[in-house]
Order: sequence, then structure tokens, then C-alpha cells
Amino acid sequence: MGKQPNLYSFPTVDEVAAHLRTYVLSCQKAAFQRHDAFKVAVSGGSLPATLAKALLVAGANEDPSSSPQFSKWEIFFADERAVPLDHEDSNYGLLKKDLLDKIPEEQGTPTVHPINVKHLEDTQELADQYQEALMSSFASKDSVKIPVFDLILLGCGPDGHTCSLFPGHELLRESDAWVAAIEDSPKPPARRITLTLPVVTHAHHIAFVATGGGKKDILKKILEADDEGRSLPCGLVNEGGGEKVSWFTDSAAVEGVSFPRRGSL
Repeated sequence: MGKQPNLYSFPTVDEVAAHLRTYVLSCQKAAFQRHDAFKVAVSGGSLPATLAKALLVAGANEDPSSSPQFSKWEIFFADERAVPLDHEDSNYGLLKKDLLDKIPEEQGTPTVHPINVKHLEDTQELADQYQEALMSSFASKDSVKIPVFDLILLGCGPDGHTCSLFPGHELLRESDAWVAAIEDSPKPPARRITLTLPVVTHAHHIAFVATGGGKKDILKKILEADDEGRSLPCGLVNEGGGEKVSWFTDSAAVEGVSFPRRGSL
């Protein structure tokens, strides 16, 4: 790998959220300069709650241009479970509850791309339909080899998985599809769709958000990049994304981890 990822570590989750806000808004500004839109993919887990904490707090006199301009956001899901949108396992449902339903009216309404629930019984068709949604936004697949998101926001599982890309799974070698189906997720529910590794690593910016002492063992493997850590899905994203990758953690998640911290964004 060329350049290393960036590690930002702060004492509390609230401070993580505050710095994540600064980072997301800088990505938004760069995206608007490129194409007057902000194309984002998000994961589930604890990420939507942290994202809400980051984005829904505004200073009383804040310049609107330095706030989230949600009317220009296009939100996709880095992975999704083959469940109804109101199911407790739905990443869309989680984001809706934690963030989308709470966006102030004056900040606008983002364009959100949930899965097509008509195809819940056919995971491959679900993935194909979601790839079609990406194609309609990023131009046809014939003219765009890989969609380039402005920002992809990810979590890190205790096994080093991210999106629905799991350690040792054959999907880690998928290089053609933008969106892949998985029928045998080791973490329930078993049936899901996920962005593939090349799509994740081609984004302009990639951010992991990982908090809590339960993450320190896996982050030690990933960030110290031993043989096992490099082969884990999060390690592969680090490898492919290099300096485009930023980790936002609290102190507990990186206690004892030997990796240089960056002091500021």
C-alpha cells in the first residue's frame, strides 16, 4: 500500500461525532464543487446513531453553507438485509429512525435509495435491482466502470467485517459487480446485499466509525496490519483506499493500538 489511512481518536463518542461532522461537511463541500450533489453510502449498526449525533446538532448562528444541505444529498446503503423496510434488521429503517425522520425541514430532504422490497425472496434480483439504481445515478455501467461515491461511511464488526463483506468470504474477490448478493452471512440475517470491495475503495472518501472497548482487539489487528489484519475486510479497505480512508474512534477502541494518531482534520 502507498500511504496509510488516517486515524482520528477522541476521548468520548460525543467528540467523535463533533469531528465526524467537520469531516462530513468538508466532504460535502468538495462534492458540491465537483457536481453540486453529495452521493453517500452508509452502513447500519451503531453508525446511524453516531451520524445523527454528528449531523443534527447545529449552532444557533451557523452559516447554512457550513451545515448539511440534505436537499442535495443522495443516500445509498453500503449494505442491506433482505427484510421489509420497517423490520428491526433493516439498515434503511435504522437510518430513518435515527436520522432521516429528525432532519429539520429547513435543511431539506435527501434523496434516499432503499432496496426494492418486491424482490425480497430473490436476493440476486435484489442486488441486481440495487445495481440498476446505482447505474441510474452514476451513469450506465458501460460508460462508468465503477461508481465513485463522494463518501462511504462504514462500521467495523468485531470479526473485522464491513458492509456485508465477511472474513474469508468469496465475495471479497468479486471484481465485476457493483452490488453483490450474499445468502450465507455468518451474522444473521443470512440474506443480504452489499457494495463490493472495488466500489468501496474507489470512493473519494471512506470513513470508518468504531467506538467502544469491544473494538480494540480487532482494531489492533487491522491497524497494526499483521498478516491476519491485512486480509480482513476492513484491512482490505485500508489497503485499497490508503490515505482516502479515515478512522474515527474513541480512546477506548484504540487503547494499546500502535498506529499514529492525527491530531486534527
